[in-house]
Amino acid sequence: MKKDIASMLLPELEGHFAAAGEPAYRAPQVFMWLRRGAGSFEEMSNIPEKLRGELHGSFYITKPSLLDKQISARDGTVKYLWGYGDGVAVESVVMEYAHGNTVCISTQAGCRMGCAFCASAIGGLTRNLTASEMEAQVFHSQRESEKTISNVVLMGIGEPLDNFDNVMSFLELVNHPSGMNIGMRHISLSTCGLVENIDKLADRDVKLTLSVSLHGPDDETRSRLMPINETTGLDRLLRSCGDYFKKTGRRISYEYAMIDGVNDSQRHAELLASILRNTGSHLNIILLNNVPERPLRSSSPESVRAFTKFLRQKGVNFTVRRRLGGDIDASCGQLRRRVSASSGEEQK
Repeated sequence: MKKDIASMLLPELEGHFAAAGEPAYRAPQVFMWLRRGAGSFEEMSNIPEKLRGELHGSFYITKPSLLDKQISARDGTVKYLWGYGDGVAVESVVMEYAHGNTVCISTQAGCRMGCAFCASAIGGLTRNLTASEMEAQVFHSQRESEKTISNVVLMGIGEPLDNFDNVMSFLELVNHPSGMNIGMRHISLSTCGLVENIDKLADRDVKLTLSVSLHGPDDETRSRLMPINETTGLDRLLRSCGDYFKKTGRRISYEYAMIDGVNDSQRHAELLASILRNTGSHLNIILLNNVPERPLRSSSPESVRAFTKFLRQKGVNFTVRRRLGGDIDASCGQLRRRVSASSGEEQK
């Protein structure tokens, strides 16, 4: 079977060309073409025709097709729905901030984590995305939007740490000087809390911004919203996060979606302040994007004000995240499901 050449790291390409008896400079030539978004071997004009034919016989290059696009009239946020050759579709979102343009990408087609507020988990997991499929979202979002991407967020469809090896390869590709050259400090990875893989990140000294979906300050509330908590528990998660901070020096960013009647009471605010105190972390308060298939709804403005007032009094370092793309299918997974429904297809 043909192999996905665009997911290969430079040392892997070097090994392939060395075994084939090709000059050492061929590997970085092909690697650079792939990082520039080459969709075929014929585009590689400085590669001999015979070698291009041999590469075509052994490898394939993944190139997504644009299935749908939405542009927010309010803030210019753009959501893309990308399709791959086997029929799966994933989403990316380009957002404008004062510090630059950010793309939020997907790491899986679907998700098996089952979080109660999430559109991505409806229908479960179809498959993992490859490193090249993730990189292609960044590259083609930049090309399509005509906006230079300076920051990447792995917070789209899927749980990044459930696709650990492919995500690690993607990080190396998107960070490479011959490619997008996006520094690790400009990359954020959001996880629901796969503690063993958080520990792996710490052991490998991966210095990205780790965003942990908290959403509940105690085991009862968090387990109601996030099944993964029944396996690990909040204490174990916080211990892994603390170890990551100690080993990498990168502070943790916790995500907390305000959900009406579920996690927005005075008691929840008190518990949240107590577990985050003196952790060196930052808290992102999120106004929940309502998902039609889910019964949960965002907290009222009054509840958010009371909640954040208490946190401020307790000295919690937090930001209320600005809601972008509110007039389009803002939550990851919504556009994918809407297009699938309109075409009469079932998401597995």
